[in-house]
Amino acid sequence: MVKDRSGAGDPARTLELLWRGAGQPAARPGRRGPRQGLSVDAVVRAATELADEAGLAALTMRALAQRLGVTPMTLYTYVPGKAELLDLMLDEAYGRMERPTPGAGEPWRTRVARVAEDNRDLLTRHPWIADLPVTRPPLGPGVIGKYEYELAAFEGIGLTDIEMDAALTHLLGFVHANALAAADDAAHNSHQSQDEWWAVSAPLLEQALDPERYPLAGRVGSAVGGYHPQALWAFGLQCVLDGLAHLIDSRPAG
Repeated sequence: MVKDRSGAGDPARTLELLWRGAGQPAARPGRRGPRQGLSVDAVVRAATELADEAGLAALTMRALAQRLGVTPMTLYTYVPGKAELLDLMLDEAYGRMERPTPGAGEPWRTRVARVAEDNRDLLTRHPWIADLPVTRPPLGPGVIGKYEYELAAFEGIGLTDIEMDAALTHLLGFVHANALAAADDAAHNSHQSQDEWWAVSAPLLEQALDPERYPLAGRVGSAVGGYHPQALWAFGLQCVLDGLAHLIDSRPAG
C-alpha cells in the first residue's frame, strides 16, 4: 500500500490551486461543470474535517464525495486527485496556525519554544499531519507564511541562514516525534491511564524481574513508572534549546 505524502501530485496543478487567491482560477471545470455552491475551499474544509475525525486512512475521494453529497467525479472538477488535495489541506492548516508577534527584546529561547508549542498545538488539532511525510512541502501561502514566522524566532541569534533552516528542521523533528508518541498513546491506551496500567504491571514485574541481572532497568524503570508525555516534552525541548545555546555560545565573538 502506497503511503500518503505531500508533494506527490502534479506540481504545476498543485501550485495553481495553492495560489488561487493570487489571481489563479479556483477550478478547472470538467464536462459537467462545477456544482453550484461548491468550491475548492469547501472541498478542502470537508476533507480536513474528515481527516481530523477519522485519520488519513478514512480520507478517500469516495468518502469525501459522500460527505459533500456529490458523486466522486464531481470532486475532480475542483481537485485533480487525492495527492493534490492533501497538499491543499496541509497548506490550509499551516495558514491557520497561530503566529503571535514576539515582544520587543524577547529572549530567543522564548521565541523558539513558542514555535515548538505552536506546532504541537497544530498537530493536536490535526493529528493526520503527523502521519503525512512532508519532505516536499506544498509551496503555498500557508507553508511560506509558517516558514517565515518560524525563521523569525532564529533570526539574529548567531546562526547562518543554512543553520537557521537546520535548527528549525531539528526542532520540528522533535515536535513531530513527540506528537506521534502522544497520539499513539491517546489512541491505543484510552481505556486505561498510565497510572492505572503501572499500578497493575509494577507488582507483576517486580515478581518476575531479577534485580541483579537488570539493576539499571529495575531502578530507572521504577523511578519513571510509565510514559509521561508532558514530562518528556519539557525535557526534550530543554535539550533542543540547550543544544542550540551551546552551539551559539561556542562561536567566536563577532
